[in-house]
Amino acid sequence: MAPITSLLPKFISLSMLMSSYMASLSPTVKVLHPSLSTVSVKWQKETFPGIEIDTSQPPVVFKTQLYTLTGVPPERQKIMVKGGILKDDADWSTLGVKDGQKLMMIGTADEIVKAPEKGPVFVEDLPEEEQVVALGHSAGLYNLGNTCYMNSTLQCLHSVPELKSALLSYSDNVRGNGVDQASHNLTVATRNTFGELDQSVRPVAPLLFLQTLRKKYPQFAQQQNNVYMQQDAEECWTQLVYTLSQTLTSETSEPPAGQMKELFGIDLVSRVHCAESGEESLERESVYSLKCHISHDVNHLHEGLKHGLKSELEKASPSLGRTALYTREYLTVQFVRFFWKRESNQKAKILRKVDYPLELDVYDFCSDELKQKLQAPRQMLRDAENAKFGLKAQGKASSSKENEKQLTGIYDLIAVLTHKGRSADSGHYVGWVKQDDGKWIEFDDDNPSIRKEEEILKLSGGGDWHMAYICLYKARVI
Repeated sequence: MAPITSLLPKFISLSMLMSSYMASLSPTVKVLHPSLSTVSVKWQKETFPGIEIDTSQPPVVFKTQLYTLTGVPPERQKIMVKGGILKDDADWSTLGVKDGQKLMMIGTADEIVKAPEKGPVFVEDLPEEEQVVALGHSAGLYNLGNTCYMNSTLQCLHSVPELKSALLSYSDNVRGNGVDQASHNLTVATRNTFGELDQSVRPVAPLLFLQTLRKKYPQFAQQQNNVYMQQDAEECWTQLVYTLSQTLTSETSEPPAGQMKELFGIDLVSRVHCAESGEESLERESVYSLKCHISHDVNHLHEGLKHGLKSELEKASPSLGRTALYTREYLTVQFVRFFWKRESNQKAKILRKVDYPLELDVYDFCSDELKQKLQAPRQMLRDAENAKFGLKAQGKASSSKENEKQLTGIYDLIAVLTHKGRSADSGHYVGWVKQDDGKWIEFDDDNPSIRKEEEILKLSGGGDWHMAYICLYKARVI
């Protein structure tokens, strides 16, 4: 098995573009802007006025807007327009929808979501006593039709304050060299969504983020029977982290370094010994997550990580060696629970129970060089713990620069992304996030709820309940 050899990571509005209307053809007839019109929609006993339709987008986008207002999933909506029922792939130009027109919708909601009477309500607009209650945790995210994979990913990454700070400094108008427009747009959409989660006390509809994600990565726009399909949360996580790694840079280093690598990067260094020639070599690789491989003899996260590091060396059969880790501020661990099942021609899920700790120590996985660097801060950490019980310190004073944070190789669990169901292409994803005050929040789309810490450890699998798919750990520093 090879050790970890890099620095340990720290953590392992909706806006529609408005355009003016063209001049009136007559006192009573207006020519609409080709990509914008405003309608009202009658559903059951309610009428929703002033809903904007962007006719440059397919009708399914309009349906997701109605979903946030009514709770009726897009696939259940029947909207009456000229010539029949509105289809997801219809051409707006042939439907003759006029500004101010009233449309009728038929459909049953899973859970009715009442439309805000005065638009979004932000924390600073509430009375002081209500702000205290509202700031208990950030807002939830509406499910826009099989988008729980995206919502859970956003909620978990939103728990990283350094990432939010990096996004806040990212400009709308300036993008770095070599960054494509789609990546830039997705970074801006991530920043804006995080901002809405921090400010709003009501659920947020991440429609703009969803549109931007699908434009950058078309696989998330796959449909079946005109309904957007469920997607894999790990793929969403990986693609979003990769995009942000391309756009977020630190200007303090020369050349500019990726802020995502400084936060989440893991350097794998494999010392390979060739059994045939006797030669040794070092192979280096940078990744953003560790894999916990699951087999019949894996019962705990540590065992799965050892299998994952060992598998990297099995690519070259005549080689013997081990892999070491260098990590940084955050450590991401993915449980490899899905595999391709030929008989059913789909992804199948490994339901085996694999325990994971609230406190993860990766010292044994680190390279000898990194272990040497970790010894002093680890002793300082032990001394600090002993001091609480009146025991004398055993370590020497650190010679590091004043106020410089030192990694210890110990990580604390701050977020878990879980999956419920038997297939990656179905089921339900949820994000479980630890707050600054130590309490845990289950972010089940637009319905956040407080959970006890012992409930988090019950997400280890072994049945049809939610089980950990991705764990996010934050480095403990001294």
